[in-house]
Amino acid sequence: MNRPAAGSEYANAVSRHLAHLSDEALVLMAARSEESALAELYDRYGRAAYGLALRVLRDPALAEDAVQEAFLALWNSAARFVPERSKASTWILTLVHRRAVDAVRREQRRRADSLDHAPEPSVAGVDEDAWLRLQRERVQTALRLLPDAQREALELAYYGGFSQSELAERLGQPIGTIKSRMFAGLSRLRELLGEPGTEVSWTSTI
Repeated sequence: MNRPAAGSEYANAVSRHLAHLSDEALVLMAARSEESALAELYDRYGRAAYGLALRVLRDPALAEDAVQEAFLALWNSAARFVPERSKASTWILTLVHRRAVDAVRREQRRRADSLDHAPEPSVAGVDEDAWLRLQRERVQTALRLLPDAQREALELAYYGGFSQSELAERLGQPIGTIKSRMFAGLSRLRELLGEPGTEVSWTSTI
């Protein structure tokens, strides 16, 4: 009967021991395969990570998967973390961003594959909602042709609702760089869509 209590007391003692350590120190401990350090990082950032993934994916189950994948990536790549380049918190949330965006891309590919096998629709025979869905699919297909940096910025702005200043903070880039990426990406999208007057209506999220 006393064993679980002793185990709980030990876990609490470990948690108290780690509480005073910086995030960067915990990442370095995780690089040495110390599971308690990973658990402490999850306690500190798990909720924020989930909220971020949910903003991008808008699906609780997919968001949970993205967070799990991100912390697994943290565990596997902790030895490559360089404290001089960025804060641990920024690095962790960037991992979450990337896993969430990866999930978005997988969903895009799934939808595009379904569209490729569907019969060519007749514009005159579909309602407005169906036509808008088709247009979104065309944009998603064009997105996959953009350079990674441009695509990531646009996808986070569109799917995640991040402003340019939020993207600059999250991605660790100057806001001028973010603006340049988004401008170049939007310009290239219009070229790829190949229709004069076609607008990619993401300005409300930028």
